[in-house]
Amino acid sequence: MRQPRKAVIPAAGLGTRFLPATKAVPKELIPIVDVPTIQYIVQEVVSSGLSEVVLVTGRGKSAIEDHFDTSPELERFLEEKGKHDLLLLVREVSRMVHVVSVRQKQPLGLGHAVLTARRYVGDEPFAVLLGDVIIDAAVPCTRQLLDVYATHGPVIALLAVPPEKTNLYGIISGKRLREHLYHVETLVEKPAAGTAPSNLSVLGRYVLPPEIFDILEETPPGAGGEIQLTDALQALARRLDLYGLETAGTLYDVGDKAGFVEATVAFALKRPGLAAEVTPALRQLLGC
Repeated sequence: MRQPRKAVIPAAGLGTRFLPATKAVPKELIPIVDVPTIQYIVQEVVSSGLSEVVLVTGRGKSAIEDHFDTSPELERFLEEKGKHDLLLLVREVSRMVHVVSVRQKQPLGLGHAVLTARRYVGDEPFAVLLGDVIIDAAVPCTRQLLDVYATHGPVIALLAVPPEKTNLYGIISGKRLREHLYHVETLVEKPAAGTAPSNLSVLGRYVLPPEIFDILEETPPGAGGEIQLTDALQALARRLDLYGLETAGTLYDVGDKAGFVEATVAFALKRPGLAAEVTPALRQLLGC
């Protein structure tokens, strides 16, 4: 079985939940402390052993590509000022991974965004990572999925959610094979309240075979009038074995304002020097 080398990161959304900040700045570049959210996703790709990223962007998103490109003027300025630690940080970002970009010209859904990357992925398996989810884990979430893919086949990340929130996510049902691993039988995108087949939601990390592209070509618009990746995965599950893995790690939904603030505080507290500065202020704000 061929092993994936590439990751697709859809990044074409308008980020309306973070207006007015996203009026001129791509939501993917809003920093958690001082690291853009998209960089955390790319770092997961690199730490998982993948060597190439396909960014699916939209109009006004060229700054994302610039972030991972070289910046000779900035590097020269930092070198002249003797700011070698910052110079190293800037160079590390540009050397992190090979990035190519393709534009999704119309907002036709996540499934369409993945299909847009077909030309650059080619006839090989690949990973998909959504930029609204950051997972802090000892073993990167995508690496966990790649290990399952190597022994089983196509796999998606799962997360158990409260039953009352199943209408907000893609939900699966399937047979439990062992602890945390399932054989996926059905997937439903945002089921109506009380109709979800389980409380296992699709997390936003996938390792997929190239056959998904043909399926996406045939997938009609679904929920919200968009081409849903969940619908294509259901079709894939009827043709091939599809697995779901409840992955280990702490999840932050950074597409949500509360989740973004939680992630910012959590990552700030992971830095000893910064934690020493902000902890007293947090305690004062919380009255403890």
